[in-house]
Amino acid sequence: MPDPGLADNAGFAVLDGLAGDAGEARPADPASHPAADPAPTEVPPPGDGKAPAEDAPPVHWWSAGWQPSDPLEGRPTAAEPTIGALFSPGEDGDPYHHCSASVVHSPGGDLVATAAHCVHQFGFRTNLVFVPAYRDGEAPYGVWVPSRIDVDPRWASERDPDHDVAFLRLRSPGHPDRRLEDVTGAETIGFRPELPAPARLVGYPNDTEQPLDCRNTARAAGPTQLRLDCADVPDGTSGGPVLTDAHTLIGVIGGRDGGGDDETSYSSYFDDSVRALYERSTGAP
Repeated sequence: MPDPGLADNAGFAVLDGLAGDAGEARPADPASHPAADPAPTEVPPPGDGKAPAEDAPPVHWWSAGWQPSDPLEGRPTAAEPTIGALFSPGEDGDPYHHCSASVVHSPGGDLVATAAHCVHQFGFRTNLVFVPAYRDGEAPYGVWVPSRIDVDPRWASERDPDHDVAFLRLRSPGHPDRRLEDVTGAETIGFRPELPAPARLVGYPNDTEQPLDCRNTARAAGPTQLRLDCADVPDGTSGGPVLTDAHTLIGVIGGRDGGGDDETSYSSYFDDSVRALYERSTGAP
């Protein structure tokens, strides 16, 4: 469990750093940003826990209300309350974001999903800060720090790319009664998603101060990985959501090759092991 004092200090360091960059930190009153009512967690019927074959039938994009990106590459997009940047302030307090994450519905209303490699590198990171809807130095929904971090034991011991998923329970420093999901809303989470599926990835590149997105067909890459072919999705987008049906989380950028290459992004497939990790995180005190 992260040390509360160190976590709070990291959160304040990010706010101080943003204030130095932008002239003032601007975490707005959450009451001025009403959140959408969260939908219940999606739990598909029991199956074999494996992704479908890669030669599955074509996707009908119009069923999801989206069209593939043209060209198939990451482009700047508007910031969204349920998606944000993960910061890890250094000793000098400068706010550098290194990964991305998204709020997912949970009983406690305090959960985000990201890639395990964003939070556990031969040990847990201790100075993590989540900034929802971050853009150009602004923190419109405040800053949030972890009270608990969960990764699969197979990631912790072996860095197994098939288990590159993490869940973080977050709190607002100085506001013990504030719940993240009440402030930002949340995505639902879908386990054992049917593939191929129309999908959208979102993330924050390390070298920019705004998110990017790309839309294409998510396909199986073997039984334990999901792939989305989009160019120009650079470092920093790791942990960002892969969404279908607009707001259903079916993956986080990570997995094979640390998240992909210049043309393709990957995610660990959300099978029963990810469901178990989600349940462990949400059921923990």
